[in-house]
Amino acid sequence: MEIKLSTCFIAVDDHDKALAFYRDALGFEVRNDVEYEGMRWVSLSPPSQPDVEIVLEPPAADPNASPEDKQALSELLAKGMLRGVMFSTDDCDATFERIQATGAEVIQEPIDMPYGVRDCAFRDPAGNMLRFLEQRKS
Repeated sequence: MEIKLSTCFIAVDDHDKALAFYRDALGFEVRNDVEYEGMRWVSLSPPSQPDVEIVLEPPAADPNASPEDKQALSELLAKGMLRGVMFSTDDCDATFERIQATGAEVIQEPIDMPYGVRDCAFRDPAGNMLRFLEQRKS
């Protein structure tokens, strides 16, 4: 039996800004852009992983969420408190330079970690933390 990641979701409050970041800064390819009942979902894939999609969705897209839950999720997103995503890269420093050049908010410059990776971190336009990890060669 084989289980593989297919799709993950990232909450965003401005799809156009998020799309520009994920498409232009990270180089992801747009797979789908759908609007439904006043909400929008944009799916993108890294060129090297076309079978994996990241879906940019409204922070409170769940139709079963109460108005209070939707407000709480929007507030957590605004504070940058929702969990982010970790990406692997073959060159952390080059990845950092490319993303920093777009004006993205830097959380952490590239650093060697004691658990065998070199990584850096940014916030996307919605405030989600994104980490980029390079496995150190031993």
